Amino acid sequence: MLTNSLNSLVLGAAEGTHDAFLNTGDIVFQLLMFLILLALLKKYAWGPLMGIMKQREEHIAGEIDAAEQSRKEASKNLEEQRELLKQARLEAQSLIENAKKQGDIQRDEIIALARTESDRIKESAKAEIEREKDQAVEAIREQLASISVMIASKVIEKELSVADQEKLVNDYIKEAGEGR
Repeated sequence: MLTNSLNSLVLGAAEGTHDAFLNTGDIVFQLLMFLILLALLKKYAWGPLMGIMKQREEHIAGEIDAAEQSRKEASKNLEEQRELLKQARLEAQSLIENAKKQGDIQRDEIIALARTESDRIKESAKAEIEREKDQAVEAIREQLASISVMIASKVIEKELSVADQEKLVNDYIKEAGEGR
């Protein structure tokens, strides 16, 4: 169409006629077609294209908002975690200090208990030594008495008659046999 009007324009200019130069019917027709084409493009191409672009814009804005919200939430969670970690460190330090104090108290109790047990064992050992000493002294006394009797009997033997000696020896043997 456009080519026809250009051709007629060129031909009209060459022939020298004004009717061919300004062909208003063609111009009006082309203008009308252009407006119809523009309306169709606006309705079927531009409208849906702008709707898609608007949806895309809203989707991107929503994603940006969600990302910002996530960043704020992550920042908040990070602060909470830092605070919890700080509290845990303080609590751990407190537990360690309490454990040290408790350890010192238990150490002192164990030392005191060990000293008490040591003193008790020493006293017990002293008493045992004293008993052993008394038993040894008693055994020595018995042996001394036995030896004294033997010495006395030997002295008496010399002055005793043979019959008395035999009787004394037999009695002594009997006593020794019963004692065992």
